[in-house]
Amino acid sequence: MASREVSTMIKQGFISDPTISLSFSPSRTPPQSTTITIPRVYSPSSPPPPDSARPNCNPTLFEMMSEEHNRDSKNMEETRRKTQTQVAKFLTELKNTSFTNCELGSGDVKLTVVSRDGFRVSMDVHRRVLAEKSRFFAEKLNRRKEKGVSHTVEISECDDVEVYVETVVLMYCDDLKRRLIGEDVNKVLALLKVSAAIMFDMGIMSCLEYLEAVPWSEDEEEKIISHLTQLDLHDSATEVLQRVSSEPSTSARADDIFLKLLGGVLQAKDDKARREMKALISRLLREDSPDNENRLDVSRNILYHLCHKCISSLVLSLSEASGKDDNRRDRGALMADIAREADNLQWIVDILIDKRIADEFVKLWADQKELAVLHSKIPTMYRHEISRITAQLCIAVGRGQILVPKDTRFSLLSTWLEALYDDFGWMRRASRSIDKKLIEDGLSQTVLTLPLRQQQLILLNWFDRFLNKGDDCPNIQRAFEVWWRRTFIRQYAAVQDSSQLQLALCGYPN
Repeated sequence: MASREVSTMIKQGFISDPTISLSFSPSRTPPQSTTITIPRVYSPSSPPPPDSARPNCNPTLFEMMSEEHNRDSKNMEETRRKTQTQVAKFLTELKNTSFTNCELGSGDVKLTVVSRDGFRVSMDVHRRVLAEKSRFFAEKLNRRKEKGVSHTVEISECDDVEVYVETVVLMYCDDLKRRLIGEDVNKVLALLKVSAAIMFDMGIMSCLEYLEAVPWSEDEEEKIISHLTQLDLHDSATEVLQRVSSEPSTSARADDIFLKLLGGVLQAKDDKARREMKALISRLLREDSPDNENRLDVSRNILYHLCHKCISSLVLSLSEASGKDDNRRDRGALMADIAREADNLQWIVDILIDKRIADEFVKLWADQKELAVLHSKIPTMYRHEISRITAQLCIAVGRGQILVPKDTRFSLLSTWLEALYDDFGWMRRASRSIDKKLIEDGLSQTVLTLPLRQQQLILLNWFDRFLNKGDDCPNIQRAFEVWWRRTFIRQYAAVQDSSQLQLALCGYPN
């Protein structure tokens, strides 16, 4: 054999040891037969084999293909054994049923079911039962009405012989509904498919009654809908599908439901239940299916209606808390209401951001001058939850999740940045869920989206505050560094008045 041929065989994996030597005599002597030695199989308890006795660690392609073929054959044999066991069980049940019912006598129809792989099952059944229970068999068998003549019926190319045999057994059963109790959904779907194929009406109705009554997993639900759609059972499947179908919904009707659900969560009296339902509804609202054109989602109007409602409640509570009215509610109850309304608003804002419709809220929040003034009159320990809303918006703007004009961004910071500075220490210490770095990065990015002169106003004010407050003030020195480089190092030549940029310590414009 030429060396090139040997090399090709090695590459293809048919020769495992590349050091093997092939020698041929000059004469045309036929090659000697090769003996393949099967290595000994060691049990887990036996000591490991010596190195010399271990099989080759690099099996050839032929060996791997053989191993895969053997494994597939074993799996097929195991499946066949299970099928034979179940079929034998059903045939025994059929024989006992026929023996109990003396009126039937001996079977006069030999029914044979053949699978696609050639597996055959034959059984003696009764023409009377088949014709009464199955319109398919009635049509076939009634063509020959000779008495005393036995018939032979063969059903070929069956997908599942076991299911066909069990369906025939069900024809002899008086209480099909009871017979199906305990079966799994997949099995009943298979029985339904065969019952529909042979027009076994009682079997169809019993399977549908079972499916209508039992609970489904999500996977089973998809299979049931798919099977019932394919079988085209028309009105028979209506009862089953009522669980997943309803009258066509309109956006107005959906809005009513969403408003009731979201409003109910916002007004919940049990804090634990309110938190759980918030998490649940948020998760469900995020389950968006791009390929589902019929999806009904919570509308923008509903969400902003709830936002306005929460803000109005905050203004009322803060006004009452900052007033000197002796008839006002208990201060502790007032502060609890403020914290709850702020938390509610944070939740709605999260939904707005997820839905990418939070741009209007940035303008709405920036215009809350009255609320910002009232906020400054309340002790920090009670009001810091309100500043978390500002932090939410800065994070979203800094990530590019909210797109608003620069005037709106600057207005947001002009109204609420001082409050965020004042409350930052309390926010950081009072809640473990606060991510300090996330807020600082979001604030830095938001500041850097502003015109350079507005960056200067904000960052010089921050510089002075940070020197005096330290960790109780957000650390946005990254924004400060970028502003510094933009101002002193990488001046943009196209800006005509860049040489006239004034550096001055000043506050925010009113």
